[in-house]
Amino acid sequence: MAGILFIISAPSGSGKSTLVSEVRRLVPGLEFSISYTTRAPRGSEEDGREYHFTTRENFEHMIDAGEFLEWAKVFGSNYYGTATSALDHARALGHDLLLDIDVQGALQVIGKMPEAVSIFILPPSPDVLERRLRNRSQAEGFTDEAVIAARLAQARTELERIAGYKYALVNDVLDEAATEMRAIVLAARGDANAADAAVAAGCLTASHSPKLLAALHSFGVTAPQP
Repeated sequence: MAGILFIISAPSGSGKSTLVSEVRRLVPGLEFSISYTTRAPRGSEEDGREYHFTTRENFEHMIDAGEFLEWAKVFGSNYYGTATSALDHARALGHDLLLDIDVQGALQVIGKMPEAVSIFILPPSPDVLERRLRNRSQAEGFTDEAVIAARLAQARTELERIAGYKYALVNDVLDEAATEMRAIVLAARGDANAADAAVAAGCLTASHSPKLLAALHSFGVTAPQP
């Protein structure tokens, strides 16, 4: 069954990119959608690898032309968006598509494509998230305390929308999180064995796993009601 859309969202600094790369190594036939953005490249980022970097003028032209599956203005300044052509390209290859987007954009896509498989990735605690954000900032050659504080606050806001996602993964140990996401992909494809199906079922947001509840509690977020 090709052409499945997997929506992946996570607070900045959750280790999402590393996790997605590992899952693509484990599971064949997964295309990764490269989003468009108007922000400047950071560190070693390259156009066409992490993002398609473009101008605000061109981005707004693409909006007017209806070329985006979803788009959003993030942190009140930069645009991010996913071109509809990414899903068309994956389907033409007989592959599924991983769509890495923020909560605002994800809710747009879920509204348009309720059959999509939505997955929220969250860090185990605010302390771990702050450490990851600081490590990334140092690797990029700058540390902006205001940016770190804003992203920690934004993470809590995003976690409050977790009920809108079918699955929720706590990215604490990479190998465990990758195993869980692999199981979700196989279950969505109808290719899961009994063990994989059980792992995927345990990742359902509505299952309220102990790991998920502990992570939400650490951020002061109430678990979503079933």
